[in-house]
Amino acid sequence: MRLSEFIVLHVDRIVDEWEQFAKTITPAAESMDSVALRDHARSILLAAARDMCKPQTPSEQAAKARGEGPEKTPSLDEAGASHGELRHAVGFDLVQMTSEFRHLRACVIRLWVNSLQSPDLAYFQDMIRFNEAIDEALAESTATYAEGVNRSRDIFLAILGHDLRAPLQAVSMSTELLLRKAALEGDVLKCAINIQRSTGHLAVMVGDLLELVRSRLGKHLPIEPAPMDMADAAGEAIARACAGQPECDPTLDVQGDTRGTWDPRRLDQMLQNLIGNALQHGSSKREVKLCLKGETDSIRLTVHNDGAPIPTDAIPTIFDPLVRSASEALGEPTTSLGLGLFIVKEVVDAHQGTIEVSSSEMDGTTFTVVLPRKVIRL
Repeated sequence: MRLSEFIVLHVDRIVDEWEQFAKTITPAAESMDSVALRDHARSILLAAARDMCKPQTPSEQAAKARGEGPEKTPSLDEAGASHGELRHAVGFDLVQMTSEFRHLRACVIRLWVNSLQSPDLAYFQDMIRFNEAIDEALAESTATYAEGVNRSRDIFLAILGHDLRAPLQAVSMSTELLLRKAALEGDVLKCAINIQRSTGHLAVMVGDLLELVRSRLGKHLPIEPAPMDMADAAGEAIARACAGQPECDPTLDVQGDTRGTWDPRRLDQMLQNLIGNALQHGSSKREVKLCLKGETDSIRLTVHNDGAPIPTDAIPTIFDPLVRSASEALGEPTTSLGLGLFIVKEVVDAHQGTIEVSSSEMDGTTFTVVLPRKVIRL
C-alpha cells in the first residue's frame, strides 16, 4: 500500500498516537482536553497525503528540498500555522512543539513500514514526499509560533515602557517643584539634582524602549483577578495622574456598589490611561469628570472631557495600537505613541467587558467602560 493511501486509511490511529505523545508534554498539556491535544494533526496528515498524490518532477523536488518550491500547499500551511499558534497560546515551548512533528514523522514511517510485505523503489519516493510535507507543515508552525512569541514579548515591552512614563513624570515634576520652591542646600540640593538628572536618563531609556516596539505589538493580557473596590482604585489613579500638576482636578462621582473581582494592577493601567488621555486632550484639566455606577452584575465607568471632538473617521481605529491623534499627526509636540487607548482596550477585553466612545463638539468626549463584577475563567 502506498504511503498516502496508508495515511488516509489509518489517520485515526496515527492521531491517537499523536494525542498520547502530546499528553506527555507537561505542564502545558495537563490542562488540555482530547480535542486540544489532537489539534490539527488530522488536517496536517490528510493535507500531506493529498500533496503526495500530486505529480512532482525531479527539479521541483530539488527546489522543494531547498525551500524554493514553486508553490506551497495552502491546506497544509494553514493547518501547520494554526497548530503553531494554538500551541503557543496554551504554553508549549518551541522545542516541545517541534517534537510533536518528530514523533508524528517517526510514528507514520514505523506503522507504514511494519505494514509492508514487499517494498519497492516507489515506496522510498513516498517517504521522501511525506518528509517534504511534514517539513513544510513544521516550517509554518515554527514561523507562526515564533511570531506569537515575538508579539507577546513586544506587547509586554510596549506596556512596560508606556506605564513607566507616568511615575517618571510624577518624580520629575515633584523634583522640579522642590528645586523651585524649597530652599535646598548642600547634600540635599545635590540629591535633588541627581534625582532630576537620573529621571531624565530613565525617560530617554523608556523612549528608546518604546521606539524598539513601535511597530511590533501583541495581544491577550494575562490577569490575576482579586476582590477590590473600583472607587478606591479610581481615587488613587486620579491622585497619581495629577501628581505635580496643581491645575489638575478631575471630579469623581460614585453611585452604588462599586466592588467586584478584577485585576487591580490592570485596572490601574486602564484608569491611568483613560484619565491621562482626558487630561491631555481636554480643553481644561479641571473639567475632566469620572463617574462610577454600580449595576446589578456590572460596573459602568465613564470618563468625560470637553474640547475638540475626535474626528468621526478616527473613532473606528482609536483603540488600535500606534494610532495617534490628528494633532499629533500634524506634528504638534507630543509624547504619545498611540499605546494608551490600545492598552485600555486590552485590559477591558481581558476582563470580558466592553468599551465605547462618543465624541461631539457640543457634548465633548466620553469613554464608557462596562465590566462584569466577576471575570469568568475561560
